[in-house]
Amino acid sequence: MNIVTVNGISYNDDATRSAPSTASLDTPGFDADTLIAGLSPAELLAVQTATEKRLSAEATALLAAESDDGLLGLLDAREQAHRRAEVFDAALYIEVSDRGVYRRAGHISTHQLYAHGARLGVDEARRRRVTAEGIGAMGALTGERLEPRLAATATAVADGDAGGAHVAAVTEIMDKLPSAVTHDQRVKAEAMLADAARRLDPAAVTVVGNRILAWLDPDGTLADDHDRQRRRTFNLQPQNRQLMSKVRALLTPVLRAKLEVVLHQWATTGMNNPDDPDSPRGAADQPGLDPAVLAAAAERDTRTLGQRQHDALQALCDWALALAGQPAPTRIPSQVVVTVTDEDLARQAGIGWTATGTRIPVSDLVQFAADTIPYLAVFSQATGQILYLGRASRFATAAQRLALFARDRGCTAPGCTVPFIRTQAHHMPDWSDDGVTDIDRLGGACGRHNRMNGTTPGHWESTVLTFGPDAGRVGWRPVGRGTRWQSNIMFHPERLAPDPARVPAAGEPTADTGPPDTTDSREDTDGPRGNTRMPDVSALREVIAAPDATGPPGEHRTARPFRIVHGHWVA
Repeated sequence: MNIVTVNGISYNDDATRSAPSTASLDTPGFDADTLIAGLSPAELLAVQTATEKRLSAEATALLAAESDDGLLGLLDAREQAHRRAEVFDAALYIEVSDRGVYRRAGHISTHQLYAHGARLGVDEARRRRVTAEGIGAMGALTGERLEPRLAATATAVADGDAGGAHVAAVTEIMDKLPSAVTHDQRVKAEAMLADAARRLDPAAVTVVGNRILAWLDPDGTLADDHDRQRRRTFNLQPQNRQLMSKVRALLTPVLRAKLEVVLHQWATTGMNNPDDPDSPRGAADQPGLDPAVLAAAAERDTRTLGQRQHDALQALCDWALALAGQPAPTRIPSQVVVTVTDEDLARQAGIGWTATGTRIPVSDLVQFAADTIPYLAVFSQATGQILYLGRASRFATAAQRLALFARDRGCTAPGCTVPFIRTQAHHMPDWSDDGVTDIDRLGGACGRHNRMNGTTPGHWESTVLTFGPDAGRVGWRPVGRGTRWQSNIMFHPERLAPDPARVPAAGEPTADTGPPDTTDSREDTDGPRGNTRMPDVSALREVIAAPDATGPPGEHRTARPFRIVHGHWVA
């Protein structure tokens, strides 16, 4: 291999690693190894916890007594300790995963246990997984432990010279190596990256890695279609405070070529301009388009290229929705469905929620409805829709799913962020346990959480709560653990601000003291059953974008004007 030089440091193909740093503190007569010899992992963590408590409680006084050199030594030793801890954390992650311990805690994956059970969050849980996969000793099918995938990097972490961020940087570079790179070249490249991790910060390790990639594949010819297909991705990032979303994508050459052709026609200057009512809709090369009309629209068009391409994508989505076929009767339509309160709708303020989990300002929703929606359906108790099916049918109707969407907005399992469009109608109790398909015994649940519902340890039990501030909503808890019922607030952030004036009455059950069983205690009556408080379904507004697909692309039927009278849509 050639020599790679970054920031004045050279890395040869032998990748001779530097000796591990020995950040030692002056502690004469104190033998820490003897002190902790023979302790179990739990006892070692107890010692560590006691140490951290004292360091935290007396930090100011302890540090004030140190000299400048002493502080530098503490900093170095502290960081080494943090880095070495990654080795134990990786081993713990692998053991939890291999033994399926997450199921005992009522979670469906190791990732969910770390992200939501341990409250680390999705990003940190993902980082723990990446670190474990890189430096951990994974188990083989035969039971023995394998060498870490990033062997040299694992040694650097064990020495306290590299941390989790370094592992992430090395992993990213190694994943970019083309499939045609030989095993020996991969080993050498990883050793060079590990050597860089001992000396440089994670960003500089990435620079070194890019130099290695450039040397191994200088003209990009080693990458084949397998590499491109492996790395293809298209992800919508979370909405920001302005409700805007970034897109993170890596497109294959074929998709890029197709997208460029489409955008060339749909994003032509003057086409699909939402600010110009006379702007032509659809593609610029569609038959029958008057060139004079397009030229006049182009003169009025002040949008940037990025804005035109955004508007072209929106017009393409309108066209695709117009061509959508009829959905299955038990599913939410493959069209735009939004729930919004009467109050927000009347004042044209606030936020509505779509079935895909997107938040949309009500002011934009009203304009959207006026421009593209040919009909607006009222869903209320007066519509005659059947919401109680008993044992007559296992599958929820579209009317029931719309009512569930108004209440749940997404999966009801605690911490789950799966939007409602990807959920199933979950029975409580299960259909196999004589459950009924009634609206007050159903809840939205993603496929994984629906399958995790059960009656044995390692599963979750669920019920529609009839007590406390979450009455009428679905509660979950691990089977046999005696914990309180938990509802999902991910789709209901407004519930994080409880009414300060609300004080439970004497003897009133709460989420902590409520009944632990999930027995169906409804009376057998012909009217609305049970004391489950369902939200007023008259507040549900089914907003369906169904443009006429019979005309040219981009042409839609004119929406009927509407207004609100006594909380109802009136055409």
